[in-house]
Amino acid sequence: MPPAGRNCSLRYRYSPSVFCEIPEYQAETLYVIGGLYGNHEALKSILKMKADEEQQGRPVLLVFNGDFNWFNVDHETFEQINYEVLRHSAIQGNVEMEMADPSEDTGCGCNYPEWVAEGIVERSNQIIQQLQSRAEDYPEISIGLRNLPRYLRVKVGDHVIGIVHGDAQSLAGWAFAAECLPGETSSGCGTSSPSVPTSYEQITRYFIESGVRVFASTHTCLPVAQDFQINGRSHVIINNGSAGMPNFANTAFGVITRISIHVSNSSLYGLKMDGVYCDAVPVHFNRNQWVTSFLQNWPEGSPGHQSYFNRIIHGPTFQMPQAIRGNFRNHL
Repeated sequence: MPPAGRNCSLRYRYSPSVFCEIPEYQAETLYVIGGLYGNHEALKSILKMKADEEQQGRPVLLVFNGDFNWFNVDHETFEQINYEVLRHSAIQGNVEMEMADPSEDTGCGCNYPEWVAEGIVERSNQIIQQLQSRAEDYPEISIGLRNLPRYLRVKVGDHVIGIVHGDAQSLAGWAFAAECLPGETSSGCGTSSPSVPTSYEQITRYFIESGVRVFASTHTCLPVAQDFQINGRSHVIINNGSAGMPNFANTAFGVITRISIHVSNSSLYGLKMDGVYCDAVPVHFNRNQWVTSFLQNWPEGSPGHQSYFNRIIHGPTFQMPQAIRGNFRNHL
């Protein structure tokens, strides 16, 4: 068995066909918010973005698709994040599942692929241990997290959106990672094998068996958006990367996925598909406040600081053009 942090619990697995069986939400505008990672300043900005749209008469459905916890190990931000998120629609990420109901030998539940350094894996397991300890102080939050679904189905316009944390058949799958989608050279990471990139055949099967037009995911920390022609119709995979951390080199904003019948005024890149707009939009937040809060919980030398502080300050080495695939277009 792979070590903790690199293995995937069987309870994370499901079939793409589940999206044909679950209830359906309706939305004019949908925000898919993955990888908030306990950033309460980013959460404030997202709520403000929602309020601004609704002042224009555009109702917005928020869906937090997992890993909204991570750095928020102090009481105040732990409460802020979880009480607010649980007021909205949400699904479990591996962080929430392992916080509320730890599984033996799974660690953080990240299912890290082989190219991720061992030190990152070990530190992620240490971070989840601190979150598990904090969750023990809040049994009502733990119950709320434990009861969250692993996936949701939302209809925007005429299109069914499948909202997942990882990919179409695993809560911690990496098949929708920027490193793994077809056309990219990488060490690969399809759900079934950590050494094989996701194939067009696999993508086609996901869409046909699920009956969805768009999969909106997160989990893998870097964003990507790509469309695929299947049976003569466009289908989309859009991964927002992280709402709570920078996603591109030398930037300071998070990213969420916006899917709407209304055009976006702030799209980084997007695609219009039969009357529905699929966009990556920025989340600008008070970075100074966020860094101060982060350092209080994760000072120099701590696992959080070692793994993430450089990204929080400088962003990853990833560039925006690497996220924009197929018929998606840069709007900057």
